[in-house]
Amino acid sequence: MGTEKLNNQSDHSSNNHEPNKWTDGKTFRIAYVDEPPYYWTEENNVAKGSDIELAEVILEKIGITSIEYKHVTFEELIPGLKEGRWDMNVPIFVTEERSKEVDFTIPVWALGDGFLVKEGNPKNLTSYRALAHNESAVLALIPGQVQIESAKAAGVKESQIIFVKNQDEAIEALKSGKADAFAATAVGNRATASEHEGLGSVVHDIQKDEKVPVGGFSVSKNNPELLRALNLELEIYLGSPDHTSRMDKYGITEDEINPIIPNI
Repeated sequence: MGTEKLNNQSDHSSNNHEPNKWTDGKTFRIAYVDEPPYYWTEENNVAKGSDIELAEVILEKIGITSIEYKHVTFEELIPGLKEGRWDMNVPIFVTEERSKEVDFTIPVWALGDGFLVKEGNPKNLTSYRALAHNESAVLALIPGQVQIESAKAAGVKESQIIFVKNQDEAIEALKSGKADAFAATAVGNRATASEHEGLGSVVHDIQKDEKVPVGGFSVSKNNPELLRALNLELEIYLGSPDHTSRMDKYGITEDEINPIIPNI
């Protein structure tokens, strides 16, 4: 599937930006998908979201102010980055398999899973295990999501899973009755449910011995200098008053930030 070019620059950008060693004077390209509140497309093809704003703040600190956003499918993110079709991906979950293909920055959030369901959660789907035990329940997933392995590990059968292209298709599947739940981050599902009448969200409980999954920006393994520069600025910025204030606008709370800040 092809990509859609979005020429959205940060509030601090300038058309007379200075060339730097990470872009050679070219516009910096970031790939993203639609998953509020982290990233989504507003009117006039403008990319918005908590992670979009974080990217702009950090990139400006290393001298990158001209940004082009590319709206892609989730499955395209890592292959497109490896092929050099863009320079960085928005934050996604860090996994061992993904880390073999691209380099991740230090974590920028820690997010537990949840379900997007019909309002009232008629089938009482409170976890992957609860869904697995209800043989009539159908779970919608997007190809490439880490939630696929989480669901299967909890006993969800192949026959209980349908795949959708994106969040919009998941919402349609829920409303039409083709699916009973859609798995994504609890924060993201909460934001989506608030925007769609007839939908609700469920937070999965995290056991005390479980680690909360973390996510970070990703760059090509051929660009170690960019990775180092991003990490240097992220280490300084994450957890700062400016960072927490910006994230709070999107419903990203201390619960999602504190686990990735050292010594907390």
